[in-house]
Amino acid sequence: MNPSIELLQKYSKAGPRYTSYPTAPYFHESFDEAAWRAELAASQDVTRPLSLYYHIPFCDTLCYYCGCNMIATGHYEKVSPYLDSLEAEMDAVAALTDPARVVRQLHWGGGTPTYLKPEDIGRLMGAIRRRFTIADDAELGCEADPRELTRDHVAALREAGFNRLSFGVQDLDEKVQKATNRIHPAPMVEQAFRWGRELGFSSINMDLIVGLPHQNVESFAGTLEQVLAWAPDRFAIFGYAHVPWMKKHQSLINEADLPDFATRLALQDLIHQRLTAAGYVNIGLDHYAKPEDDMVKAQNSKTLWRNFQGYTTHKNCDMLGFGASSIGQTRNTYVQNHKKLRVYQESVAATGMAVERGLRLTRDDEIRRDAITRVMCDLELDAAAFSAEWGVNCWEYFADALPELEAQAADGFMTLDGGTLKVTELGRRFLRNIAMTFDYYLRHDIAPQGAVIRPRYSKTA
Repeated sequence: MNPSIELLQKYSKAGPRYTSYPTAPYFHESFDEAAWRAELAASQDVTRPLSLYYHIPFCDTLCYYCGCNMIATGHYEKVSPYLDSLEAEMDAVAALTDPARVVRQLHWGGGTPTYLKPEDIGRLMGAIRRRFTIADDAELGCEADPRELTRDHVAALREAGFNRLSFGVQDLDEKVQKATNRIHPAPMVEQAFRWGRELGFSSINMDLIVGLPHQNVESFAGTLEQVLAWAPDRFAIFGYAHVPWMKKHQSLINEADLPDFATRLALQDLIHQRLTAAGYVNIGLDHYAKPEDDMVKAQNSKTLWRNFQGYTTHKNCDMLGFGASSIGQTRNTYVQNHKKLRVYQESVAATGMAVERGLRLTRDDEIRRDAITRVMCDLELDAAAFSAEWGVNCWEYFADALPELEAQAADGFMTLDGGTLKVTELGRRFLRNIAMTFDYYLRHDIAPQGAVIRPRYSKTA
């Protein structure tokens, strides 16, 4: 079901994507390295598996739209010292981690992880395996840029044990690519995709972006036709957030070339129509997967989860993040490393870690996080089950959210029959808006204790 422009305009407001709750802008420096070390020492539950994240910040060229923590550089000599820092950081964290805990999920992000030469891909994975026990059936994923990618890179990833790839495609239209300084003709992307298939990757995702300069329905329809012909297992389709005051290089994009609100909505409708017609399931937000995909199965079995990598099929993992800007979490804490490369490396050299800030959740945070996660992942909130789990009366606890939820139900986003909230097909397009009703800090325009800033978020539509 496609929403009307009036409905989208009504609900187009700044809001989080809820890869955490409370969200990352609320992390604060009073949660420091000592707090993280103490949390690691106290949280070694061998029944909880691990998820590892590694941030590789380097890129060959600057994409003008990029909102990631990255460094565009032609100086490959920066890589070896960075890998040295990753190994030193792993040593410090592994010393506080029970060796009996098994890694169920591992992900390399960036930046561009495939900036690493094949031999350095092997070096880093070897260093990881010497410090952590990776399950034979673990999910190992890596982000890849088709540009400068060789078959040797893809083969090195496969030999290292990776079984999932995610290609940053964004848009295949030449005019859009030139305006964003990301040139990769369709044959280049197809070649990279074919290497992934030939080498036996079990799942391949493609990222697309809506809202880039010069995009229109006709041109993007051509991009969709091409990528659907390749039949990747998943799609993640993000809305471009133009924030040049935060990301100065975005000022290289001419704002006059950006699609207007109506065009962005038409693009979103086009994507939903084409992908669902091709048999993909809308997981929620802007993620789609084939019906047989693990992500769809996890949603059906209510084991889907969200963390800083987005949707994940591994619900009960503690996450350990390594590298500049990486984020980790345990049951009730979040932690983030320094973002600047120099500061990260100096900190690791001094203490073995590079903690910049973090947050310890209150019980209310945990209750609200669970409600938000269930809406975002399960597409429902069973009030009776929720009340029993947390020892509260669900709708009394969320009494402040109920009027807004009832208004959203009247707009067709959900049903509230029998005390159970069930997201409709239309509501999947508005998951962020539904989740925002449970967000205490956003609703009351305050920050958690210890946090000193109030965040800025992208629009929900």
